[in-house]
Amino acid sequence: MLELIYIGALLFGIGTLTFTLSTLTGGGGAMAQIPIMNILVGPNLAAPLVNLGAFISRPTRVILFWRHIYWPVFFYYVPMAIIGSFLASWWFASLHTQWIQIVVGLFLVSTIFQYRFGKKERSFPIQLWHFMPLGLMVSFIGTLTGGMGPILNPFLLNLGLKKEALIGTKGAQSFFMGLGQIAAYISFGLLSERLWFYGLCLGLGASLGNFLGKKLLYRISEKKFRQILIAYMVISGVLLIHNAL
Repeated sequence: MLELIYIGALLFGIGTLTFTLSTLTGGGGAMAQIPIMNILVGPNLAAPLVNLGAFISRPTRVILFWRHIYWPVFFYYVPMAIIGSFLASWWFASLHTQWIQIVVGLFLVSTIFQYRFGKKERSFPIQLWHFMPLGLMVSFIGTLTGGMGPILNPFLLNLGLKKEALIGTKGAQSFFMGLGQIAAYISFGLLSERLWFYGLCLGLGASLGNFLGKKLLYRISEKKFRQILIAYMVISGVLLIHNAL
């Protein structure tokens, strides 16, 4: 029992810290948690736990950034994202994701050159319908690996979304994508009572992190936000490649 409480308190702190940073870096809080969860619960349960904790925290982020959400992206992205989460949960136990992580990692690292170290506001043209295949792909990979938040950032930046709109839009679409993920995990028997408790602790901590992150977000400029976003994408890409290799 003491071990359960200790791990729960640790997860609350991890959730608070990672999602405070996640608000400032345009997402990726779940990705930052993966190495820690691999140690605490093992690689097989890390992805379901991370996605469960993130899902529990998302209503807070949606409420905090509600008036900034860009709904056209949401309606293109979410239906295909739900399909992607079910497909990934079906293949969860048998599909190897190393090569996927390497490709995604290389793409994220390349953003520092695409945006010329944050000097450019956009690097390639994008249209709303592109978010349909993106929803399928990002959800599929994120359900398998436990987090792919940063990969969507270049596409939202190139659509012209500013810092609050980017965070709010990702939060809204991630919440509904998470409904598909959690339903899929339950249907395939991947969530135990212990994992639900751990996920609740992680999610409550992440909810507090969302609130703290929003307070800090208002203090930075759009250019500084873009630079932080790109720096985090590059770091995430390097870590993905390292973990895969």
